[in-house]
Amino acid sequence: MMPTPRQLALDIGLRDSARFENYAVGANAAAVACLRAADEPFVYLAGAPATGRTHLLQAACHAAGRDAVYVPLDQHADLAPAMLEGLEHYPLVCLDDVDAVAGEADWETALFHLYNRVREAGGRLLVAAAEVPNAAGFALADLRSRLGWGPVFRLKPLADADRLGALQQRARYRGLDLPDEVGEYLLRRSPRDMASLFALLERLDRASLAAQRRLTIPFVRTLME
Repeated sequence: MMPTPRQLALDIGLRDSARFENYAVGANAAAVACLRAADEPFVYLAGAPATGRTHLLQAACHAAGRDAVYVPLDQHADLAPAMLEGLEHYPLVCLDDVDAVAGEADWETALFHLYNRVREAGGRLLVAAAEVPNAAGFALADLRSRLGWGPVFRLKPLADADRLGALQQRARYRGLDLPDEVGEYLLRRSPRDMASLFALLERLDRASLAAQRRLTIPFVRTLME
């Protein structure tokens, strides 16, 4: 039997760290303020990988509590368009990677009807994709129109100073001290996207705990060699 939307969200699981409080805002203050205010019924987030699209959608779900459902459409191969039916009964619906179904007529039609039902129900619908609606590959013109009903934000990558701040913020969340010089060393010696940097920080955290060592450049260098 196909899982209900709530079961689907629980099976996938929201990252506990995906909160508004620990999102590195950088140049995306307007998008974050809009989502936190929760007064726009339709919001579209566009951005390259690692700009925080998923983080922000999941943060909105955490803020809404049990009144929200999160659906990652990059997993749509294991789902069917009919699973979108009934989502309008949730006060908040968050659809991630919505462009994963672009060009698939049955999914595009289902999304079009979901927008209409959410509007009639007075709910909120947040969606995220790599590109803005007109550049995301959707064939259905009416759906492209629906996707742009509300504010469309293009998320910007972090500047170096913001990357360092984001790393230190994530480190503090984990109870870890990350001195400036160590963070700058990581930025020079590792991939610069935040997903890779956070994964590296998690590895360093585990190694630091196992060795009972603080994060210093010599210690980090031995782990990265």
